[in-house]
Amino acid sequence: MISFDSDLAQRVIFGENSIEKLAESTIALGGSRILIVTDHGIQEAGILKRAYSALNSEKIPCYVFTDVDPNPTTKHVEAAVQFAKANAPIDLIIGLGGGSAMDCAKGTNFLLTNGGKMEDYWGTNKASQPMFPSIGIPTTIGTGSEAQSFALIAQEDTHVKMACGDKKAQFKTVILDPTVTETLPKSVAAITGIDAIAHAIESFVSTRRNPMSHMFSLRAWQLLDANFELALDAKNSKARGNMLFGAYLAGVAIENSMLGAAHACANPLTARYGITHGIAVALMLPHVIRFNKTIADESYRELYSDGNLADRIEMLMQKSDLPNSLQDCSVQCNIRSTDIATLAKEAAAQWTAQFNPRSLAINDFVRLYEHIF
Repeated sequence: MISFDSDLAQRVIFGENSIEKLAESTIALGGSRILIVTDHGIQEAGILKRAYSALNSEKIPCYVFTDVDPNPTTKHVEAAVQFAKANAPIDLIIGLGGGSAMDCAKGTNFLLTNGGKMEDYWGTNKASQPMFPSIGIPTTIGTGSEAQSFALIAQEDTHVKMACGDKKAQFKTVILDPTVTETLPKSVAAITGIDAIAHAIESFVSTRRNPMSHMFSLRAWQLLDANFELALDAKNSKARGNMLFGAYLAGVAIENSMLGAAHACANPLTARYGITHGIAVALMLPHVIRFNKTIADESYRELYSDGNLADRIEMLMQKSDLPNSLQDCSVQCNIRSTDIATLAKEAAAQWTAQFNPRSLAINDFVRLYEHIF
């Protein structure tokens, strides 16, 4: 087990059974009355019990909000806030789960400490008051939310994702424990793992990349590419640990850089049709890489010198049984070719689109979507 302080003022604890350090980490941050934000799946998998037991070993009171769904909306955040107020006072928040639980925890922190509604914090640095210290414990091997200062919360009515960022919302401590991923099914490991890979690749070529993000993206890619297939086996704790750490580094890379067109195209697919975020990103990523090749080919070769990076991604998708077209998705019957124009318009308006290494017009987005039909 290792522990270190990152450049982003985070303490990172990495290693098997490091969740047992939760009480120690809570006390170090001054926490005495805790809100855990998680979901029912984490509860059913027994991971919540491990977190609760760690806190109970030091008799630290904790209150558990489990009603987080995938792609959390303002409804989930407001429900967590009301739950926290009913159990006040709260002085520390723990996000336990995948990106949805951790984003909801960050969103809850915004509203508990600064009031208002999530729309008030859409953008960056709009929280004027201090926020509660918080701890992030990822249970998937892919989102990187634990490393970032942004909460991605969708509007309940439109399902448009809002990126609400503030350094005060960033987790002060991150616990990376491979053992909490043991119950993660192969399918979820594949979906979240490809998402992490996309984070490493897109942040590596983003127009906002810099020497710091370059270092994190490259090391993240190396860990993720080498361990993705091995980590599909739940018994391979070492590979899952490497994926967990790689996903964290990719998250740090995003924090220092930004993403690109694959994520810009993925968000409307999730918002409109409920396609899982990781699947939507995976569908778009190879085609975005090929589109960017005229501008970013040298960088892509730096990541993958053994051949074509887009082909490598498609091979990983095939080996993990991920769909490579909308026809392979269970929701494909709800998507018509006539929807492409609307999807393209929505993708062009996404924040991450502006950081893609090659600029895109609406017709470029149309062609990208046509590739996945």
